[in-house]
Amino acid sequence: FMRTVDLIRKKRDGGTLTGDEIAHLVRGYTRGEIPDYQISSFLMAVLWRGLSDDEVLRFTEEMMRTGEVVDLSWIPGPKVDKHSTGGVGDKTSLVLAPLAAAAGVRVPMVSGRGLGHTGGTLDKLESIPGFNVNLSLSQYKNVLRDVGLVMIGQTKEIAPADKKLYALRDVTGTVESYGLISASIMSKKMAEGIDALVLDVKTGDGAFMKTLEDSRRLAETMVRIGHGMGKKMRALITDMNQPLGRMVGNALEVIECLETLRGRGPEDLTTLSVELAAQMVVLGGFASHMEHARALMRDLIESGAGLEKFREVIAEQGGDPAVVDDYSCLPAAAHKYELAADTSGFVRSLAAESVGLASMILGAGREQVDSKIDPGVGIELHKKVGDRVERGERLCTVHYNGAERLSEAVFLLVSAYRFSEEPPPVRTLIYEVI
Repeated sequence: FMRTVDLIRKKRDGGTLTGDEIAHLVRGYTRGEIPDYQISSFLMAVLWRGLSDDEVLRFTEEMMRTGEVVDLSWIPGPKVDKHSTGGVGDKTSLVLAPLAAAAGVRVPMVSGRGLGHTGGTLDKLESIPGFNVNLSLSQYKNVLRDVGLVMIGQTKEIAPADKKLYALRDVTGTVESYGLISASIMSKKMAEGIDALVLDVKTGDGAFMKTLEDSRRLAETMVRIGHGMGKKMRALITDMNQPLGRMVGNALEVIECLETLRGRGPEDLTTLSVELAAQMVVLGGFASHMEHARALMRDLIESGAGLEKFREVIAEQGGDPAVVDDYSCLPAAAHKYELAADTSGFVRSLAAESVGLASMILGAGREQVDSKIDPGVGIELHKKVGDRVERGERLCTVHYNGAERLSEAVFLLVSAYRFSEEPPPVRTLIYEVI
């Protein structure tokens, strides 16, 4: 007989839980047999005392097993997904998934929504009229089989324990545990039926992990979990000290992704998307080394094959494929406000978190879990770190519908920009690969 209070004490005092004890906690909570207040207490003990590698692996497996583990073995070919820890303007999924799929990789993507200052892949996809991210598991499998790519949200069947625990962590100040973050991400990813996973772990001002050391620790933890579950893994630690690309906001980011698939995207977004897609292709066995894989991704942009794959998945998931050629089919904001520079010089820094918060205030993100998203609003950045600016020149364009919070958003954008007389050192986009 196991008592939850004894397990709370054990973790509080720095003990290591057995597999059976972890199973008791995860299953009991998912079934409603253990109350929120006891799990909250346990989560705080974990935050203070940490989890061993073995505990994290057990947690991941138990959370995964509370739901369905999708079997995709009947669909031929390697299944590879990518996960990002989230950032501002972080839209690589919409570029790399079609590219990897066009190269022959099967990409079963289960994505999240944005919360706070970070954007979510599902919100971007839902700005495409008709696009359905709420497919059943059988529809998910069929689209993957037919298109080679599917993009959905977390279903009720996939890792229900994680959904419940995540909501509780969010309101009890226990989000920032490496073990819990890793188990949360990996329980969902490992339930998708994948063979390999590429991780994009963001670091810096606009990321969840602000320091390189914290980001590396998180990446290493997730890679160990994946290896422990027999999967091929690769993690990239990438910069989030300024927004990625030039667009922040859902429909605006879809346009930027389509432009990138046309070969006309901003350099940072193109480089990172190509790099992540190339890692997926190498893990999937469609290229022997990274040089070959990168060249292949650039060829798929040039030939338009990546763009056609995106068009195909839009149509297959109920969206309007006309958006690919006619951006006016996407929702747009009614008003624009141009923010001009009041000084000359070089952009020294551009605080990603402030830009993300400004976008959220306009309605592009969520302040609460049930906030309604306005797909047309957002921010278009004309100047980024290293760019030369003359006084009176446009820094960014704010796309907005309601004027009531415009001044608040503009204030954040003004404070996000910092200038210097000399050009700043060139920023690193990809810090390391694990």
